[in-house]
Amino acid sequence: MSERERDIEFDFFEDFEPAPSVEDERTRIVRRPGGPPSGGGPRRPVGQPPAGLTPLLRLAGLIAFAILVIVLLVFWVKSCQSSGKTHAYASYLQKIGDVGADSQRIGKDVQTALTTPALKITDLSQKLAGLAQQQQQDVARAQGITPPGTLRSEQASAVEALEFRVSGLQGLADTFRTNATSKDSTGTGVLLAEQAQRLTTSDNIWDDLFKTPATEELNRQGIHGVTVPDSAFSTDPNFSAPAYWQQIFERLAGSAATGGGGCGAERHGTQLVSVKALPSGKVLDPNAADNTVTATTDLAFAVTVEDAGDAQEVSIPVTLTIQQQPTPIVRTLKIDQINPGEQQTLTFKNFTEVQFATKTQVKVDVKPVACETFTQNNSAVYQVIFTLAP
Repeated sequence: MSERERDIEFDFFEDFEPAPSVEDERTRIVRRPGGPPSGGGPRRPVGQPPAGLTPLLRLAGLIAFAILVIVLLVFWVKSCQSSGKTHAYASYLQKIGDVGADSQRIGKDVQTALTTPALKITDLSQKLAGLAQQQQQDVARAQGITPPGTLRSEQASAVEALEFRVSGLQGLADTFRTNATSKDSTGTGVLLAEQAQRLTTSDNIWDDLFKTPATEELNRQGIHGVTVPDSAFSTDPNFSAPAYWQQIFERLAGSAATGGGGCGAERHGTQLVSVKALPSGKVLDPNAADNTVTATTDLAFAVTVEDAGDAQEVSIPVTLTIQQQPTPIVRTLKIDQINPGEQQTLTFKNFTEVQFATKTQVKVDVKPVACETFTQNNSAVYQVIFTLAP
């Protein structure tokens, strides 16, 4: 072998190194300073989510928060809408209620005019015409009120009820005026009753076509705590009866015949019928040495009075007095109107200061009416002892 061949052979083996064994590789890896631990690349700390999962969790949290905000916003909007709707209905009913209350006040003024003693027919006619004008103002006020959309029909009915009252009042005024000198009290009573029926009809319209359906609509809308107002023009069940107006006309005609202050041929007067202690129902006897009355928290006295004359009487004060020391207890009520032969009962209440086991007097006085000549039956005195309930 030549020298050159020998050099080539040695160069070959010098360039070639055998592959390290598996054991050598493991040793090299383990011992490498600062190198990664055995078994692969970098490892995450225990308990830390994978790097790609954190943004997903944050996104999910933002989405959940956004959903919560939207839900709360929806509830808030609904709450505001509900509050606004309730306010709208309450505001409307307050306005129409004010009109209805004024109309009801006019109805009381009518009753006062009809029961005013010694009033002439011409004066009553003028009074009713003036009240009709006041009622027309209520109609105008009601027409200027804008209701919620669902109460348009009910609003129209409320206005209609008020218009019936204008018509009825003006009709009464005109009928009284044109029949002031009529001798036919029966026929005039029928004519007056026809006009009065407009007033009672107005109450039915208000109740049946305004109040009831408006209340039902509030319930349907889920609105609570809001009340639909009343407006009753007349509470007398006989208000539209011909006999009711015949008696009024005869009384007024008699007053006119005597110049409004004299006494005609009719007999006038009232009488005390009975006094009853409540709630026991014990009828007091004016001739008894004593009347034992059980005094409870709801102690009251029912006083019955009768029209003993031939004419209608109005505005009759009735006074009940418990004569105890040092201060008597005095109560006064009034009979607005009573017809011949009719009996009416007044109930006196609120007697919480009576004295017990002491004889006292209970006195009842019915004030004499105009032209009344016999007054001995207008009052009575009862000897009473109040006892506690067993």
